[in-house]
Amino acid sequence: MNLNSLHHVAIICSDYQKSKNFYTNILGFSIINEIFRAERNSYKLDLALEGKYILEIFSFPNPPKRVSQPEACGLRHLCFEVDDIEKTVEELKKNNIFVEQIRIDQQTNKKYTFFNDPDNLPLELYEK
Repeated sequence: MNLNSLHHVAIICSDYQKSKNFYTNILGFSIINEIFRAERNSYKLDLALEGKYILEIFSFPNPPKRVSQPEACGLRHLCFEVDDIEKTVEELKKNNIFVEQIRIDQQTNKKYTFFNDPDNLPLELYEK
């Protein structure tokens, strides 16, 4: 088997407009495609980062809750690489997003921290 790369990550949200705003206006993803699927009463939003397709946002009526703590079985978190973690944290805080204290990775000596999306999905910032 020869996998080339990670193609995309899919997220189901509880409030489509809130998540769309968070991922586009706050985190800076660009919209590739947005469709409403009437038969499912669902939106599908394809997003890119730095011109690369990376994230799908789905909305469904009344999606079931999922355990979202970092040590729960399943997806632990999504991590975004940044050049300047302090600057990025300040931008998030200006948007009233709580960000944990910046820590140092003991293995790489790099800075990192965590915050959450509108559905409490844990997201990480990791300084390049």
